[in-house]
Amino acid sequence: MTSFSDKERAEEAKYAFDEEILFRITARRNRLLGGWAAEKMGLSAAEADSYAKEVIQADFEEAGDEDVIRKVFGDLTAAGCEVDEAEIRAALEAKAIEARRALMGGV
Repeated sequence: MTSFSDKERAEEAKYAFDEEILFRITARRNRLLGGWAAEKMGLSAAEADSYAKEVIQADFEEAGDEDVIRKVFGDLTAAGCEVDEAEIRAALEAKAIEARRALMGGV
């Protein structure tokens, strides 16, 4: 019979695993969004890679997605790209699905 502490440890391990997967999906999503934005801005491959890393870093400014959206929106606007927040949010959702599929083996 499984003791309560064994169940508790199993739940803690599952929670830690789920949080790690969520972190990886979010980081991949942000990298993909950075690539999408870099393409819109016409950046070179090296610049696009660097920019994608900046988008990943932007996610550590505050909880939620607003910091990432704010960065990408500001950068696209500064680059003269015609884009609105709704388009960025839609791209963020699409990239989240793409990231989840890639990490879960669906692609």
